[in-house]
Amino acid sequence: MAKEEPNLPTEDAQANAIAPGQATPVESDVESLKQALAEEKAKAESYLANWQRAQADFINFKRRAEQEKEEHTKFASAMLTLNLLPILDDMERALVSLPGRLAGLTWVDGIRLIYHKLQAVLEAQGLAQIQTAGERFDPALHEAVLQAEGEEGMIIEELQKGYRLHDRVIRPAQVVVGKGKEKTTSPEASQDTEATESGG
Repeated sequence: MAKEEPNLPTEDAQANAIAPGQATPVESDVESLKQALAEEKAKAESYLANWQRAQADFINFKRRAEQEKEEHTKFASAMLTLNLLPILDDMERALVSLPGRLAGLTWVDGIRLIYHKLQAVLEAQGLAQIQTAGERFDPALHEAVLQAEGEEGMIIEELQKGYRLHDRVIRPAQVVVGKGKEKTTSPEASQDTEATESGG
């Protein structure tokens, strides 16, 4: 019986033999796949962050656009309202200065009714009168036309009504502001002063 020769590695097998410490082809493929996966993950995270940023920007833009639209709607009638205020003032002055003998006439009541209707229409659009009586002067709401003797910084008299449209002042109130009390010297005090000056 013939003696079997042991299986010796062929030349190809010897060529494919891995030296100690060297990665196998399968291991190097896994490493390159892991690296590619990490790169793709980083790209995906970057895309997600960009998309989230774009979405936030879009939400902010949409909110801003809605606010601007609301502001525009709110104040679209501001110029018309401002132009109607002198008419409101004139009607009010006419009704205040009306002689007593005409007060009970029908046409006067009709004008008073028209005045109140105009006032109601403007108030429905967001018009509100600025308060002045007993108020401290506020340059954001009031325009000081004159100063007079009275409590310093307090409004003494209203010369022209001021108005807000919603939360915006469209016409400040024209007012007279107190400048404090005048210092008056008594006749005795002035005589004493004169005597002291002539004696010295």
